Order: sequence, then C-alpha cells, then structure tokens
Amino acid sequence: MENKMFCYQCQETAGCKGCTISGVCGKKPEVAAMQDLLLYVTRGLSAVTTKLREEGKAVPKDVNHLVTTNLFITITNANFDREAILQAVKKTLAVKQELLGEVNDADRAALPEAALWNGDEADFDAKAAIVGVLRTKDEDIRSLRELITYGLKGLAAYSKHANVLGKDSEEVDAFLQSAFAKTLDDSLTAKDLTALTLETGSYGVKGMALLDQANTEAYGNPEITKVEIGVRKNPGILISGHDLRDLEMLLEQTAGTGVDVYTHSEMLPAHYYPAFKKYPHFAGNYGNAWWKQKEEFEKFNGPILMTTNCVVPPADSYKDRLWTTGAVGVPGCRHIDGAYGEKKDFSAIIEQAKSCPAPTEIETGTITGGFAHEQVFALADQIVEAVKSGAIRKFVVMAGCDGRQRAREYYREFAEKLPKDVVILTAGCAKYKYNKLNLGDINGIPRVLDAGQCNDSYSLALIALKLKEIFGLDDINDLPLVFNIAWYEQKAVIVLLALLSLGVKDIHLGPTLPAFLSPNVTKLLVEQFGIAGIGTVDEDLKLFFGEA
Repeated sequence: MENKMFCYQCQETAGCKGCTISGVCGKKPEVAAMQDLLLYVTRGLSAVTTKLREEGKAVPKDVNHLVTTNLFITITNANFDREAILQAVKKTLAVKQELLGEVNDADRAALPEAALWNGDEADFDAKAAIVGVLRTKDEDIRSLRELITYGLKGLAAYSKHANVLGKDSEEVDAFLQSAFAKTLDDSLTAKDLTALTLETGSYGVKGMALLDQANTEAYGNPEITKVEIGVRKNPGILISGHDLRDLEMLLEQTAGTGVDVYTHSEMLPAHYYPAFKKYPHFAGNYGNAWWKQKEEFEKFNGPILMTTNCVVPPADSYKDRLWTTGAVGVPGCRHIDGAYGEKKDFSAIIEQAKSCPAPTEIETGTITGGFAHEQVFALADQIVEAVKSGAIRKFVVMAGCDGRQRAREYYREFAEKLPKDVVILTAGCAKYKYNKLNLGDINGIPRVLDAGQCNDSYSLALIALKLKEIFGLDDINDLPLVFNIAWYEQKAVIVLLALLSLGVKDIHLGPTLPAFLSPNVTKLLVEQFGIAGIGTVDEDLKLFFGEA
C-alpha cells in the first residue's frame, strides 16, 4: 500500500516505525505534505542565507526569525492548520526569491535545487510528495539527516523563545541555517553527518544558554515556589506551552478584569519566576501533562491559550474556547497574531472568559518547584554536605517528556521505588509522572528538584558541571549521577544532543528508542556514547543502584 504520508519524528509514531496513513498526533496527510514542503523551502532559504554570509553579506533578523518559526511550525503537536502552513510556504518562497537576487551569479549556480525552486501553489502537493523524509534512500544517511533536522527543530524552538524577548544570536542562527542546508548535501558522508550531529548538540547548549539569559534577565532567576493546584471562584483563562512573553502580556491585560490566569503543563514553571508573583490573579496550575488536555480542557470551562506546541486536536465541545498564537495552528480555532516586539491583543479571549463559569476543581494541594541552576547553587553547600555524609547517594536525571503510552507508567513506578537516598533532577513535562507523589526530602532537600521547562534542562547541565567542579572531578561521568530520560518530541532531541556534546555518556532513553535511528546509527550511539533503552523498573534499579 502506498504511503499517504511518512513521519517518524515523535516517540509515539505508529509501530515505532512511522506514521503512513495519519499521524498518531492527529496530523492528516494533507497537513504532513505542507509541513514537508515548508521544510524543503526553508532548507532552500537556508542555503541562500548561508551563501550570502559566505559572501560577507548580512542576513536580516526577520529572515532568521522566519527560519526558526518555520521549523517550530513543524514540531510535533504544534500546527495542524494546512492553510496557515501553506501561507508560510508562500512567504518563505517570496523571501528566498528576493534574497536569491543578492547572491553573486557565480555562486548562484552552485546552490541546491531547493534554493532555486519557485513553484506556484498548483505545484505544491506534487513537490511535497517527493521532498519528504523518504527522499533520502540510504537508510543511515537518512537517519543522520533526520537526527540533525529534529535537533535543529528543538534549537529553533529555544531560539524563537529568546527572540521574542529581544535576544538574538547571529552565531546560533548562522549555524542553524548552515546545518539545515547541509541536510541537502549529497556529498556529505555518514562520518561528516555524525560530526555535524555533535556540533548541533554544542549549539544546542548555546541556544539554551541564550534562552536562559533572556528569561532570567526579563523575569528574574527562578526560586523555590509552592504552586497551588486547586481553583478559585473567578472565571479563568488557561495558558499552556512555553512562551513566557505571551504569559506576561496576558497577565498584564487580565489585571483588574476579574479573570484569573492558570498555567497548564509546560507553563507550570512560570510560577517560579519572581516577576510573575506580583500578579494576584495568577492563580496556580491546572491539570497535568499535555496528553490529558482533552479531559482537562473540558473541565476548565473557560478559554485556553496555546502558545507553543503540545496542542491536541480539540473536541468540538471546547473547540470554540481554544485559541492559538505564535507558531501554533488548529483549523477552526481563533488565532491571535503579533510580531516580535509588538504587544498582542488578548481582549477577545478575556471577554470570552468573563462569560464562562469558573474552572471545575479536579485536585487540591500544592506542588513545589523552582530548582533552576542559581537556586541549586544557593543550596550547593547543603547538597555537597549531604553527598559527602552519604545522606544523598546519587542523583538521577529524569528530564524529558510525558506521553500517552501505558509504557510510560514505568517512570512513575521507578520514582516510587527509588532508594530513599536518591534525588530526582527533572525538567520538562516528564515530571507529571511523579511530581505529585509524596517522595519526601533528604535533610530538607526535596527528593524531586524541578528545574522547569524542557529548555531548562540547561540548568541540569550547569548543575552537573558545577558539581563536577566542586568535587574536583576530571570527568562529568564520574559524578554520582545517572540519566534515565523520557523523550517524546524534537526539543528532547536537542537536549540529548546537547548532553552528548558535553561528554555525558550512558544515557538511558525511553520508553522506546527513536524510530528514526537506523540500526547502524543506533550502534554508533551505543558504542561511542553508551546510549541504551530501558528495561523493567526492577532491572534498572539494580543496574543504577545495585538493588531491586
């Protein structure tokens, strides 16, 4: 049977092989086709900008922003709106054609076909059918190209969040575009692409550092915070995703309106930033990880604003309450536009909220987080003493993503069964498997230290490097630290590559290894970096800690 589409970029891809009829995420073939085409024309644009830089010519910031936004649009669970993606293709082609005119004639002849193609809308579907993942016939070259592409998607997401806060890095943008263009280069060998994969990881560290700087300069360093998970009596707006600037604008515009604001899923760590604590109507966190949103959005009763990926195609019962912004798109849902540096107008969503009932309570209590790098550094003496005394035997990094698969209950059970002298370091929505368990503390140090969003995995890397320095170790792998990471989508890929670039080895990845890793690429990762999957909870506890 001929494939209607092909996508294997997320952990839940069909049969751990690839979605060929319709995406497990809800992506339809016609949407997948436009995403494939958007990636193709963005590769072409990246080849043009890279050539311009080689000629000593500047690339405008808005072009860099276009590239990162395009990549973000194609991340899992970000945009299901074919028409919106089609418009992005048209815009990218127009920008590319304009920049192409600035390339020297001699250099233009050496550009790849993607840089020169300028089909009209009637050609789009036919072109999309031949430029997707399966365009690369060699399995290992395809695997490495896609590994790089997914890492670049994650890097683009983090860059975009920094960009909206006024932070740009020409170095990161130039690399991102150069690397993306190289996924078109048939002269590159598996060895070349392997080196480029690790280089992508090193720029992942730089991209996360840029975002960390943007967030902390704008909103302060995260601090230990107890977050309410119950509800109030006022109507509310639920905001999900990763974009803190969107949250800031929403809080400013809802002040004094009688509408409370709640976070969902990856927006939970916003509560840890000092700048947001001045808003008395910033009520708390509602619900759990992204995959429970159909049930939880129904019960929230008010409107929901999706600022980044992790949207699930909504049920009709609340579709009229789901709003999107930024790179997010859902057909039939209202979208709020706003260019970088502009203040978005949230008045319509606020008016809708005023007419809605207050949220239905689904749980009560608090959860504690805010253990980003500066907060942990402030506790360094206490932590070091606990390690030296034997009170803390090991740390286990359980960062990453949550998801629907039943196999992910492994992470809840693993956390419950951990020896009492082990502390969890986490970031990303993976924490929802265990952040509401009562795991206690060690000498006042909570046994779950939540650094924040998936991009805040940078904090975990800084914490590890700081501990390496404090304990006078030559190798980060000599720390009392193990990695048992859950992954789902492309931001987790850049985090993985970033850790590899820092020299971290023996990372366990689950609940399955990525479908886009060919047997030979998997073998390479196992032999060079000790990458491994997960076993049973009891097997892995014995492996990591020497006990069942």
